[in-house]
Amino acid sequence: MYSGSSDGEASAQRKIPSASSMLWVRNLRRYIGSGAGLGSEALMELETKRILLDIFKEKQQKSAEAGTIPSFYKKKPEEGSISHRVQRLAKYRFLKKQSDLLLNADDLDAMWVCLRENCVIDDATGAEKMNYEDFCHIASVCTEQIGLKCRRFFSPSNFMKFEKDESGRISILPFYLYVMRTVSLTQARIDMSELDEDSDGFLQPHEMESYIRGLIPNLAQLRDMPAAFVQMYCRIAAHKFFFFCDPHKRGKACIKKVLLSNCLQELMELHQESEEEATDTEQAENWFSLTSAQRICDMFLALDKDMNGTLSKQELRDYADGTLTDIFIERVFDEHVRRGKSGGGNAREMDFESFLDFVLALENKDTPEGLTYLFRCLDLHGRGFLTTADIHTLFRDVHQKWIEGGNYELCIEDVRDEIWDMVKPADPLTITLADLLSCKQGGTVASMLIDVRGFWAHDNRENLLQEEEEPEEEQ
Repeated sequence: MYSGSSDGEASAQRKIPSASSMLWVRNLRRYIGSGAGLGSEALMELETKRILLDIFKEKQQKSAEAGTIPSFYKKKPEEGSISHRVQRLAKYRFLKKQSDLLLNADDLDAMWVCLRENCVIDDATGAEKMNYEDFCHIASVCTEQIGLKCRRFFSPSNFMKFEKDESGRISILPFYLYVMRTVSLTQARIDMSELDEDSDGFLQPHEMESYIRGLIPNLAQLRDMPAAFVQMYCRIAAHKFFFFCDPHKRGKACIKKVLLSNCLQELMELHQESEEEATDTEQAENWFSLTSAQRICDMFLALDKDMNGTLSKQELRDYADGTLTDIFIERVFDEHVRRGKSGGGNAREMDFESFLDFVLALENKDTPEGLTYLFRCLDLHGRGFLTTADIHTLFRDVHQKWIEGGNYELCIEDVRDEIWDMVKPADPLTITLADLLSCKQGGTVASMLIDVRGFWAHDNRENLLQEEEEPEEEQ
């Protein structure tokens, strides 16, 4: 009896199925695996892992299909899409954070007071200076009064950037100017980045014009600009940035290049309280001054005899009192004036944008950008170099105007040899753009070949130099 019972229990134990084969176990595992039994947070985490895994597998598949060629184009988010809105919000918050870290005008004034109150006076020069101990003390005082945002300017590496005297002291003025310029450039970068609609680090012409328009109320010499002239001024001012920062004519200028260019520094010179502080010569030389912008407009209107908004070759010949050679004017139209879409009257006429390039090149002949513009005109056959025959052809028109002006007879071969001696080209038979740039006299050479007035200035350079020195001696 007992043995029978024992055998029955053993038989029952052998018939119990494994946990994995039980129906309720399989159903429970299936229920949990589907995520239906999970909480909202766990379900979200599971969904996130699934999406990320799908993205990873998709990228792996694309990489395998593309081989070793990396992706070089990323499609920009569409206007109004969630990605575009998130990008704009992130950009706004980042720029706002960077702006909050900047020193304002009151902070800069407080820093200057701290510097002057805690510096020492050099007995020999009377200059206000500080050693490293003073530097650290001023850093503590400024931090207490202004806050931690000024602390980054008082690093040991910044102190070592400035020239020190025999006692290891630096002048406080260069340091303060360094702080001001850093703040100014950072603020300018923030302002430009706000206008950069597609956030690619480049500004298009209308974005640069908007930036300049926003600066006008803060520039003392431009505050009283007539409202009707603002749009034209912004157009003229922005064009200089693109002439120097967009030499390949892509229609956009790199923000970093704009910040480091001399153009921005020239524009900021208009912060002076009044134009009376700047001489007439300085106003004329500063492209961004109101006087210069009005001069450019008046010049274009005076040349545009038929008042059709463009300049013909004949009209452009009157530029600079007609001292430019005919062959140079022809080459300007060949190289830098866009052909019209139709064969009408304006098919080969210079618009205002091209005129601005023309003026900028002639007024900045010694710069790489200006000389590049002019060299394309001098390179009669588009070969990338000038030969003795090219120099002879170009100077022939200058020689003709020179004789018509009642000057003495010239030997073209002598002038050609003089140009070769000035440039000293790497190849004795040809002159390249690189030769003109390296000789540091490329602007003078270009003037001699395109403008009779430029050749006259070179021919009379010693007399002109003497005339410039005489007023200085009288003062």
